[in-house]
Amino acid sequence: MRFGLVLIEGTLIFGCCVADPIHLFIIVEDLQQGRGMSRQQQILELIRKMGIIQAKDVEAVGISRNYLYQMHRKGLLQRNAVGLYTLPKTTITENWSLAKVAKRLPHSVVGLISALSYHEITTQIPHEIWLSIPRGSWRPTVEYPPLNVSYVSEPAYSFGIQEHVISGVAVRIYSPAKTVADCFKFRNKVGLDVAIEALREAWRFGKVTIDELVEAAEVNRVAKIIRPYLEAIV
Repeated sequence: MRFGLVLIEGTLIFGCCVADPIHLFIIVEDLQQGRGMSRQQQILELIRKMGIIQAKDVEAVGISRNYLYQMHRKGLLQRNAVGLYTLPKTTITENWSLAKVAKRLPHSVVGLISALSYHEITTQIPHEIWLSIPRGSWRPTVEYPPLNVSYVSEPAYSFGIQEHVISGVAVRIYSPAKTVADCFKFRNKVGLDVAIEALREAWRFGKVTIDELVEAAEVNRVAKIIRPYLEAIV
């Protein structure tokens, strides 16, 4: 085994050659005085702001991803999924999977059954994350959790997107009205009974207005389909 000193961006790093390329360098504290916040402190500050971080987040601010591996080994970070890190003992809520997917797929939007569940306007329990992505996009590759993906064209894709902060991560979720309209649009996928229940529950709990429902239905081109069910509950 060979040992050596390496100078990286003005910081002296002590390392050794190992078989595992991921741990090629054992990164220790910055050796220069007066450098300011250490790399580890920077990462901890970053994760407090973002909730969940991954390698590209630290690399974007000029920090090697090797620090993540070492901080995880020291118990300073908790790895909740491949490549995703949080602070130790982070509370995992029932919606944490939404935050995890949003971190991996920032341009996706949570919709259909997952959005209904988030807004609490369904009795359905999603066993996968239901997402909408722009038509023509590559199918996302995420090993876990399982995804149910719908490809949506404009203007329906961009209409009704809300941002909700879950575990420190901004998650894009369709509004209750847009979600109800989507369920009628994709009624063959989710079931007409699910769409009707969502409409009834959204109205009963005051999550939507008539104007919001009509606008969303028109964007989705399902106004004629939803109208008789809307008239029945109003």
